[in-house]
Amino acid sequence: MTDTPFSDQVALVTGASRGIGAATAQALAKAGAHVILTARDAEALESIEQAIHEAGGTATIAPVDLTEPDGIARLGAAIAQRWDRLDILVINAAVLPQLGPVTDIDPQEFNRALTVNVLATQALLASFNPLLKKSRDARVIGLTSSVSASPRAFWGAYASSKAAFTNLLECYAQETENITKIRVAIVNPGATRTTMRARAYPGEDPDSVKPPEAVASRLIALLGEDFPSGHKETINRA
Repeated sequence: MTDTPFSDQVALVTGASRGIGAATAQALAKAGAHVILTARDAEALESIEQAIHEAGGTATIAPVDLTEPDGIARLGAAIAQRWDRLDILVINAAVLPQLGPVTDIDPQEFNRALTVNVLATQALLASFNPLLKKSRDARVIGLTSSVSASPRAFWGAYASSKAAFTNLLECYAQETENITKIRVAIVNPGATRTTMRARAYPGEDPDSVKPPEAVASRLIALLGEDFPSGHKETINRA
């Protein structure tokens, strides 16, 4: 395999301003892909874009708030005007609501989590399916969580949203596997040193869990493998 296995490929990474999304975007660019970076924070995206350019890669920022009703549609239209296909879609953006009992879930926080983690996922698949179908080897990777399959007390809001996220991707994989070249993988990154993790486990030593770069490294390797659509895996400590 060459040092740039994704040369001439176009990738879109959501939640690319920090953590796993930023690390994955940088790894994809290093591997030769032109990476479209999307997240709410334009300034943070510019920082990641600059790092990619300084490392010799190419990237384009596309700030968007996934909770905006027409945000994803506008993003899809803008990308379709500039590129004739999309080879890689990494759905990483997610919201972690305040942890607590199911009976105390804050409706506004729950609504935002469902919007970003579920509704935005469906909208992304709907908007980019036509471009993915034009790729010779389209791959979609969705980042999920262990609580989507193994519910845990006080994690009800997040767990239920990620369970729906995982089901959407599994259904999409089954719907597309026999009629397109699109392959879908659902990956649980496991315990990773991110801002979201720090919020959920405020007393945890950050050095006790793997860095986002370890997850990005595995995702890049997976993207280069001939995995079956609907593939699921968990990334353990590197």
